[in-house]
Amino acid sequence: MAYETALKVLQIEADAIRDLIPKVGESFDHAIELLFSCTGRVVTTGMGKSGFIAQKLSATLSSTGTPSLFLHPAEAIHGDLGRIVKGDVVIAISYSGETEEIVALLPTLKRIGVPVISLTGRPDSAIALASEIHLDVSIREEACPLRLAPTASTTAALAMGDALAMVLTEKRGFTVEEFADLHPGGRLGRKLLRVEDMMHKGDDTPRVGPHTPLKGVLFEMTKKRLGMTTVTDDAGLLMGVISDGDLRRLMERFGAEALELPAEQGMTRTPHTIAPREIATRALDMMETNKITALVVIDSNRRVEGVIHLHDLWKTEMV
Repeated sequence: MAYETALKVLQIEADAIRDLIPKVGESFDHAIELLFSCTGRVVTTGMGKSGFIAQKLSATLSSTGTPSLFLHPAEAIHGDLGRIVKGDVVIAISYSGETEEIVALLPTLKRIGVPVISLTGRPDSAIALASEIHLDVSIREEACPLRLAPTASTTAALAMGDALAMVLTEKRGFTVEEFADLHPGGRLGRKLLRVEDMMHKGDDTPRVGPHTPLKGVLFEMTKKRLGMTTVTDDAGLLMGVISDGDLRRLMERFGAEALELPAEQGMTRTPHTIAPREIATRALDMMETNKITALVVIDSNRRVEGVIHLHDLWKTEMV
């Protein structure tokens, strides 16, 4: 019985989302244009379960490049309306389209010239008719066995909100780098750390000159413990890289005499490099693809800024 009920709930909610597809048309396009041209914040509002959906939509917009805040409609009519200013756009979510607290906001929103995009299940409702743009999120039935608790209706509103947010993200050209800047914390934040946040830099960066004997190279590699060293000119520009593998191969070829050879004779002249502002997961991809354990971090002029090692990624649980 429980299994059958679960399947029915999922089927009803899946149907509610599928039914939205033919409803995405001209009104949706107008909503996107209005949101894209918004010079203020996108203010979302809703009561009860719709309020939770509005809060989620606001959070999604904010995290993907569209400044947004949630305004509780009951608090709004008791003074918080001052949070809304000309230049904002309001997204009101109410399945009935008759939520009293939202209806009470509409005259003031009209007076200050703030447009409203509504998501309701009734195109002929008070909120829908008073909105500049209405998006139909009507459903066939709720998934609740009692047909009372908002279930499929909130799923439909959530999905339509996500569609708005994702189209806006694409239209703004919002990048992975910008997303990383807005998500510095938690596991997601660790995955979006930049190379410059994790690299060894300054005195921790292994460096030798092109004429440094390989015994000096060995000393530098041992001291910095990254299994490699950069080879730079007097201006700090990258000339090459020497790894512990390179040293072993030179010792096999030249014996003890290898330790007297200059670094430039044993270095790899075209090492793999990465920019400091790259996402650290890009560094991981490069290391795995090229079967190496470290990357030299350089600026646009090939000046060495640091080294990022596979162990640095392990420490942040990125691997």
